[in-house]
Amino acid sequence: MHSIKELYKIGNGPSSSHTMGPKLIIEEFLKRNSYMDYIKVILYGSLALTGKGHLTDQIISKSLGDIKHEIVFDYETKVEHPNTIIIYGFIGTKLINMMTAYSIGGGAIKIEGDLERKSNNIYPIKKMDEIKKYCENNSLTLYEYVNILEGNELDLYLNKIHLKMMESINSGLIKDGLLPGNLMIERKAKKLYNSIINEENNSDSEKIKLMAYAYAVCEESACGELVVTAPTLGSSGVLPSLIKHFKDKYSLDDKTILNGLKTAGLIGNLVKFNASISGAVLGCQAEVGVACAMGAAFYAQILNLTIDQIEASAEIALEHHLGLTCDPVMGYVQIPCIERNAAAALRSIDAVFMAKNLSFAKPKIGLDTVIETMLLTGEEMNRNYKETSFGGLAVKYKGG
Repeated sequence: MHSIKELYKIGNGPSSSHTMGPKLIIEEFLKRNSYMDYIKVILYGSLALTGKGHLTDQIISKSLGDIKHEIVFDYETKVEHPNTIIIYGFIGTKLINMMTAYSIGGGAIKIEGDLERKSNNIYPIKKMDEIKKYCENNSLTLYEYVNILEGNELDLYLNKIHLKMMESINSGLIKDGLLPGNLMIERKAKKLYNSIINEENNSDSEKIKLMAYAYAVCEESACGELVVTAPTLGSSGVLPSLIKHFKDKYSLDDKTILNGLKTAGLIGNLVKFNASISGAVLGCQAEVGVACAMGAAFYAQILNLTIDQIEASAEIALEHHLGLTCDPVMGYVQIPCIERNAAAALRSIDAVFMAKNLSFAKPKIGLDTVIETMLLTGEEMNRNYKETSFGGLAVKYKGG
């Protein structure tokens, strides 16, 4: 498994696979190739079907700058990976360069023909059961295990990630207006947060705050602002909202927050390596479902729960998102995506509550099993429910 630095990234919304990934692919193509006076970019699969709503063409054009170019949305050709891009570089009419690449989720990319970067495979153990045994045998917490493999510089990186998460919340909470696109959705974070003034029930106030924080980040992402993948931009509101909520509630210090981010990152990394965090590959279970599991792991860690309880929290959170479809209306990362992030943040807390209070009984199902099940479920899922806008709410929503 790679460093969790590759799980937490800062990039332009609204989608890590549809904006961050294509941007990196274009930059890599330009880096590798000499002068070209014309570039043709062909988008396939989910990138073609929902690229307009995800601003894929806009980020590509911005990345190519003044170079004359054409972007083609190929809706018909079947490809092995749903987020496939082929780029052709020309001088006049002569083809001089070609590259096939894949946006594999979470802002990560793969270039066809490139060898895997083995130097970044810093985690030798790739299953939760084995990590848990190693930690128990060596009297380590999960975040201490991460520290051993990642080194001291991880704290500096995660501190930037933490600050960016809080910046996205603060920025999103003060903005009014409509989100971009034809859905004409009004931003809700500011109104949600301001409604707390009139809320007498303290429990309800906490839930509203959590919702407002999740909406704030997702609305920033929907507007193309820089946001943190956690593990993706489509699920970027869950973990930051929990960090902000518990940071204020418990006066958490930075070290505690970073330790929680490490544990959450380890959980996300396990899913990324053993399954996928791409909605186009496995549906939204791989995005919001994984974000919910990471959020539950973060909360369980800051409560100093046992490794078994942390695993159970993440397992419950992910298990009960199995089969969750990715059906963005009109291809925008807005409906049902933004509301879904808020719901998952609330569910993260419930997952920890359940794990903590069921700890007297040994679970029959572990996190490894649920990850394997998520992969199987996603592979068997109808293609229309994997970020194509051909199924679910995307076809049933009639406007209004």
